[in-house]
Formats: sequence, structure tokens, C-alpha cells
Amino acid sequence: MVNALQQMMRHRLDEQGWSYGDVARRGEIPRSTVHHLATSERLVRMPQPATLEGLARGLNLPLDAVRRAAAESCGIYLYADGASETAPDPEVATLIASLQQLSPADRRHVAALVESLLKRVAESG
Repeated sequence: MVNALQQMMRHRLDEQGWSYGDVARRGEIPRSTVHHLATSERLVRMPQPATLEGLARGLNLPLDAVRRAAAESCGIYLYADGASETAPDPEVATLIASLQQLSPADRRHVAALVESLLKRVAESG
């Protein structure tokens, strides 16, 4: 079964006549990374932001499209906020996508940390 990222990559490679090496050079990421992302049936975890940025450059596609395809390939579905005119912060999108992969206990720890940080911001503001 082909996942969303594989499908996107295969289409772009076929369309442009590029190899994994071409994409790797254009995106300044290892060829092995491009190969892994193009051939892994299901990604175990969300690729690092720098990897996604390099892949987007290498494929000459918008970062948001590559990020969404990668997230979907991990079993995570990101939904666009139609009200937002600005591009989402890549760190926020990665955090949100990564949280779904944590155990319930780890998610509770992250939630407690976020609440503590927000409380500190509110008290200092």
C-alpha cells in the first residue's frame, strides 16, 4: 500500500524525471533519507522539521503540503485553519503531530508542562 508521502514523491519524481539523488542534492539532505521516505510503507514517526524542509526544497513543493503528507503517512491528520492568513509555525505543527504518538502518561506530562508555562506567561504579563 502506498502512503500519502510516497504517492506525492513518486508523482513528483515521475513528473520531473528526477532520481532520489536529484531530490537529495536539491534539498541538501542524504539520499538514504529520500529513499527511506519514498519507500517506507508507513513512517513510524514524523520526520524532523529540517528533513521536511529539505524534502520540500528537493521536490520543489510547498513545505505545508510535504508536512501534511508526512503526517498522514504516520497516521496523523493535520487540518488547516481556514481562518488563518499566515503560514502555520512548523514547530507547532510538528509538536501537534508528535503528541499523538506519545503514550497517555507522556501526553499528561506534556500537558502539565504546557499549563505550567502558560501560567508563568500569564503571571508575568
